[in-house]
Amino acid sequence: MFIKDYISKDYPAFNSSDRIEDANEIAKEFGYSHIFVKKKGIYQGAVSQSFLEESPEGSLGSLAVHFEKFAILDDGNLLDSINLFHAFNANVIPVISRVEKYVGYLSCDDIFNEFSKYPLFSENGAVMIVQTNDMHYSFTEVCKIVESNNGKIYGCFVNQIGEDFIQITLKINSENLSSIDETFERYGYNVVHKYYDDEKEELMKDRFGFFQKYLEF
Repeated sequence: MFIKDYISKDYPAFNSSDRIEDANEIAKEFGYSHIFVKKKGIYQGAVSQSFLEESPEGSLGSLAVHFEKFAILDDGNLLDSINLFHAFNANVIPVISRVEKYVGYLSCDDIFNEFSKYPLFSENGAVMIVQTNDMHYSFTEVCKIVESNNGKIYGCFVNQIGEDFIQITLKINSENLSSIDETFERYGYNVVHKYYDDEKEELMKDRFGFFQKYLEF
């Protein structure tokens, strides 16, 4: 998951002396949200394609006060890129070295295609979100609850932290989902959401349906 393994170089970075209209045309051709500007090889910043559309003719250097200063280091981790895609509403992120030299870029499609290969996303299974008010939560305990019911965990992560609670999302594979649900409750976890067919609930619904039919006779 190291950045250096996913760097692309076919989308050019522009020099500050290049024309705004030329950069805009190439951005539209590639379908990327931003263009990147460098000066003597050193990264200067990014400009959104929508801003280029509204800019008067001239050089990219004339837009320096509008440059967005975001990038990711070439020795970083893919997980670090997710927040940047979101924060800057971008589908492409510049990659730079420690001395701020422009190296290449990451595309949103490439990153999410990579993540889609991980069992957390690729394997079929149940998704469960549990919440605990104990800020000293333990992944060891969470995993123990699942595995003690003969379940397997494809992945889990903290998806929300509040002032007095933690929510944890799990992707699991098990034939004892109801038992896992009940065990979490016994350990003081609140099952906030569950995305699977609860066999016990279905059984109760069926029995209630039979009871209603019995009363109708």
